[in-house]
Amino acid sequence: MSERSVSKQKQEKRWYTIHAPEQFDRAELGGTPADEPEQVLGRNIETTLGDLQNDASENNTKLTFKINDVGSDAAYTEFVKHELTRDYLRSLVRRGASKVESYVTALTTDDYRVQIQPVAFTTKDADASQEKAIRDTMTEIVRDAAEDNTFEALIDTIVEGRLSSAIYGEAKTIYPLRRVEIQKTTLEARPEEVAAEEETAVDVDEDEVEV
Repeated sequence: MSERSVSKQKQEKRWYTIHAPEQFDRAELGGTPADEPEQVLGRNIETTLGDLQNDASENNTKLTFKINDVGSDAAYTEFVKHELTRDYLRSLVRRGASKVESYVTALTTDDYRVQIQPVAFTTKDADASQEKAIRDTMTEIVRDAAEDNTFEALIDTIVEGRLSSAIYGEAKTIYPLRRVEIQKTTLEARPEEVAAEEETAVDVDEDEVEV
């Protein structure tokens, strides 16, 4: 075989079909080329909920997945981020009304650490005490939801709108609300990463008490 033929073979790439996580029915997300399967691992794939569900009304919800497993001609992903588009969030803002945000970091029952950012839009301008009460309620409901669900179940409640509906039902008793959304959800650490951090923290604590 000539050197030219060998060189050509080395340059040929294999295409891998990318699939969404099982909770999104392993929907196809497109394809990606690579010389070796290892090169595919870790790549991020962005799509919209509208594309996954073939529903244009859901195109305001962006989803990011990361490739974490590769087969002979397929690549499989895990969820890493959910986010509403800026244009959609801007469309919810009204003059003379309040926008109340919260940032919640919590562990799920299967030890995934996530940051969840709910946001509430009031019908009129709320005062500082009302905004605080709404924020505290959002934080409590989100933290309880994380602590009562697996990671997969929690993401389902967010993407399907059930968590924002729960917040709306509770917080509207504090002050009239027009809309509640989960504007962003981010996977911060997987169980093995959380466990490693906790082990490191224990080691540090033990070092500090040594005489």
